[in-house]
Amino acid sequence: MEQILHYVWKHRLFQNDLTMTDGTPIEVLDVGLYNTDQGPDFFNVKIKVNDNVWAGNVEIHTSSEEWKHHKHDTDKGYNSVILHVVERATCEIRNEDGRIIPQCEIKYPKHIKENIDFLLSADVSVPCCNYLRDIPSLHINGWINSLMLERLERKSGDIIRLYERLESSWADVFYVILSRSMGFGLNSDAFERLALSLPLKYILKQGDNLLQIEALLFGQAGLLSESDKTDSYLERLKQEYDFLRNKYSLIPLSKEIFRNLRSRPTGSPVIRIAQLAALLQNIQGVCAKVLSSKDVGQIRLLFQVNASEYWQTHYFFGEESPRKNKYIGDASLDVMIINAVVPLVFSYGKRINDESYIDRAIGFLETIKPESNSIIKQFANYGLMSRNAYDTQALIQLKREYCEKRKCLYCRIGYRILSGK
Repeated sequence: MEQILHYVWKHRLFQNDLTMTDGTPIEVLDVGLYNTDQGPDFFNVKIKVNDNVWAGNVEIHTSSEEWKHHKHDTDKGYNSVILHVVERATCEIRNEDGRIIPQCEIKYPKHIKENIDFLLSADVSVPCCNYLRDIPSLHINGWINSLMLERLERKSGDIIRLYERLESSWADVFYVILSRSMGFGLNSDAFERLALSLPLKYILKQGDNLLQIEALLFGQAGLLSESDKTDSYLERLKQEYDFLRNKYSLIPLSKEIFRNLRSRPTGSPVIRIAQLAALLQNIQGVCAKVLSSKDVGQIRLLFQVNASEYWQTHYFFGEESPRKNKYIGDASLDVMIINAVVPLVFSYGKRINDESYIDRAIGFLETIKPESNSIIKQFANYGLMSRNAYDTQALIQLKREYCEKRKCLYCRIGYRILSGK
């Protein structure tokens, strides 16, 4: 309930005839800044009382008793509160100085509460699905822009932390996030762990020796003992890995971290690791090329690889299958650019304070076809169509950070519906 009161105050959805509990009229000049940290709920509020302007902070609760329950009466941080906004004023309250804090009971239209209850309790993954077609496109597009930037900023934060962890090496960062992108969602965390367990410097020491790179990756992934069947290729990988593992003091991961390990499609973790090995065979200098590239087509060429010859006739170790090329397809290349290249270029631009990289990263998204996944298809069914990867990244952010978490009160679409505007 308190969350609803915060929402009503922040968006000025309350009835204008506010009064203190003693009947004194209040005019809200400025609702202030919403505080999500410790301290009063709203900073720098301005209200007009008897022709006098009061400036200070506002605390909001469902009822007066919560002031004491939260121990605000003994906290100096709340001495700046000029008004206690509640749904029910049930008792007098004081601050740490002993001063009585004025209170007012906030009133708001009944339909707002009904709409909020409906959205937050809706038994569907997108609570507002039946309203989306009625939202003006101008309103939707503005929210799409904010969501896309919000998603990039979140990814950038993760990358900058990784950059600092990896001793300020952009090449190492690119190696990790490129590897993560090869997990394609389901196995992203597992592929990131694989890269972190196997520093790039050890990959580079093997030069373009693909067999040794495959041995390192499959060995670190714990997959060299995955099959009961064997052949000469697998035995060579085991020999190479045993030598390199001891040489570099490597600790392998458990194969259990990979999901759908025995699936046959070319998207299985086994095939993706083989493709990753082919990518890493010529990884030297690729990070610099990616950062300097101004064209998505040039980047696609850098990533267009096929798994080694063995994997053209295998899905698993020791089990031969009809020949099928195991190259990285166009749709997969786009996903890799979206999830590895774009965040890298964006983060690099923020780190060196160069807007041209940020603009280029956003431009890449605008030139890539829209992604095709369950989230995008779901929104399309509700009338939200995507023109490009810029839009699909925004919709993924909307679904995961707002719809799934029921943060309708913080969503601009939710605001439009709840306020009835």
